[in-house]
Amino acid sequence: MGQAYLWRDGDELTLIDAGAIGAGALIAEAVTGLGLHPRDVRRIVLTHFHEDHAGGAGEFAALSGAPVLAHRLDAPFVRSDTPGPPPLFEDWERPLHAEAAKLLPPSSARRVLPAEVVEVPDGEVLDFGGGARVVGAPGHTDGSIGLHLPEHGVLFTGDAVASVPPDGRVLMGVFNLDRERTVESFRKLAALDTEVACFGHGDPVRRGASAVLRAAVERDHGAASASPE
Repeated sequence: MGQAYLWRDGDELTLIDAGAIGAGALIAEAVTGLGLHPRDVRRIVLTHFHEDHAGGAGEFAALSGAPVLAHRLDAPFVRSDTPGPPPLFEDWERPLHAEAAKLLPPSSARRVLPAEVVEVPDGEVLDFGGGARVVGAPGHTDGSIGLHLPEHGVLFTGDAVASVPPDGRVLMGVFNLDRERTVESFRKLAALDTEVACFGHGDPVRRGASAVLRAAVERDHGAASASPE
């Protein structure tokens, strides 16, 4: 049910998104399987507050000691059990969401709340990957973000963008709070200079990601704007 990503800088690790409730131990096991230790993870960056991305953050934070980072508009829903605003579903999304919900833990499952949630603003550069810029990408949620690592040509899009099997078709993400703002965020992310794009759902684009994302924007929403950087 979606992806969590691990970035490595020498002996220091960064986790981007943390899966659903119960995923913390699985992520720790995966880190250990790489010959590393959960305490090598220095930060957990969440692209947004939805349970399939933030549900395991508190669990893994407790195992690793790493702080959780989130945009200020989504942070209140990460640090507490307060429910965030629900998506405004298109009619065709409702059966898709009902099927996706079956893959999540039951509603009775309790989320471990993070001990520390650090709020990050748009444009902040985080200390990993040669400088990871926080790119505001609202629409899926008000505080959705992407992470752009220009030194490596890597972009983490969260759920603003997705790819779908069997052919890896790239398109705007679903289950959005504000569809028009999500379209604009898709344009913004597509305009960045990117070789590899990693999505919250679906396989990454591993080569020529800028061209792939811009073609998807033009196909579905009209031409992308020029790069803001």
